[in-house]
Amino acid sequence: MSPSSQDFFHYRDGMLFCEGLPLSSLAEKHSTPAYVYSQGTILNNFERLRDSLASLSALICYSVKANSHLRILNLLREVGAGFDVVSGGELARALRAGAAPDTVVFSGVGKTQDEIDAGLAAGILMFNVESAGELALIEGRACALQKVGRISIRINPDVEADTHPYISTGQMIHKFGVPKEEATELYRRVACSPHLKIQGVACHIGSQILDVEPFWKALDEILVIARQLAAAGMTLNVLDLGGGFGIPYGGESPLDLERLARGLNERLRNSSMKLIVEPGRSLVGNAGVLLTRVLYVKRNHRKNFVVVDAGMNDLMRPSLYGAYHEIVPIQEHSAEKIQADVVGPICESGDFFAHDRNLSSVKPGELLAVLTAGAYGFVLSSNYNTRPRPAEILVNGTHADLIRAREKVEELMVTEEPGGGR
Repeated sequence: MSPSSQDFFHYRDGMLFCEGLPLSSLAEKHSTPAYVYSQGTILNNFERLRDSLASLSALICYSVKANSHLRILNLLREVGAGFDVVSGGELARALRAGAAPDTVVFSGVGKTQDEIDAGLAAGILMFNVESAGELALIEGRACALQKVGRISIRINPDVEADTHPYISTGQMIHKFGVPKEEATELYRRVACSPHLKIQGVACHIGSQILDVEPFWKALDEILVIARQLAAAGMTLNVLDLGGGFGIPYGGESPLDLERLARGLNERLRNSSMKLIVEPGRSLVGNAGVLLTRVLYVKRNHRKNFVVVDAGMNDLMRPSLYGAYHEIVPIQEHSAEKIQADVVGPICESGDFFAHDRNLSSVKPGELLAVLTAGAYGFVLSSNYNTRPRPAEILVNGTHADLIRAREKVEELMVTEEPGGGR
């Protein structure tokens, strides 16, 4: 994959632009490393998904964990997105961004009492319940708070998806969801409780999936359960298919949304239930790049190393998953190619962005862009090695907003000083 008009990053006169602005100007103004997001790309991605699902009664609940910045949440809310959250903090962010509570789904395998209380108090659309213990806790808290908890059971459909083991979630070996054979009993408990209400049935099979068939298989599995519940007199309002829609990082064929939608429509043609999908990276992944500057070029008898000022603390995916991100120069040039590792300044051998990558022979001071970094980028960043987290910039046409200032070292130590934690 290379910068293209589809994701609003493109070369113009030999310089890499984000929409109408050269990235070099943003690096000059805000320094590096820095995340740069394209508003146009986010809106375009949402519109494409919404249009593909137009024949269905569907609610697109953006997965907040992919990129939780308030500006991005607000942008998506304004065009009709709901939200999928997995923590009390993400719930607070969605509500701060103006989300209507009845468009918020609370997922996650380890919800705490405080988080459940917050969801009940807000009146969210539903909790996607992942265990009998969680259901009991929600019922108890709903009783104590004199609320009614709306419930979907997250089914583990035991569907295999071709993705990294760390982000596969839909098989029995994974911690997520409830086995199909246990779900009916949990629904009976919900139906018998004055403090709970059946809302739907849910599943989620993993992340970064590029094939449509696993989604169809998962929907088939939860439709069977929905029909069994209906036959037992239990009414469901929604089917939550989860997210996991994959995107190209290095030349892969993209997920065929139109084909996916056709298969979904065939299966739901006679259903009155609303379909919920929970996309994250497919809305924001290709909308962001990580800008970084070359510090040094090292050579030894066996390898070349391009040392940049961004590190694994800024973008963890390559270290965490061995994930591939294309890396391109901000200024195109015809320099000879070299094979090199692109590495950061962190004192870990796992601090890398690429191994044995063919790159233009770059020099210290040159700017690089790590592409497709809009999802699971800043949200996974840390202050390891007491490194301030990078700035975030949102571009809209020829206008750029600094939506998060770069942290300062002094700020990182405030809560460690006497009185700083109060």
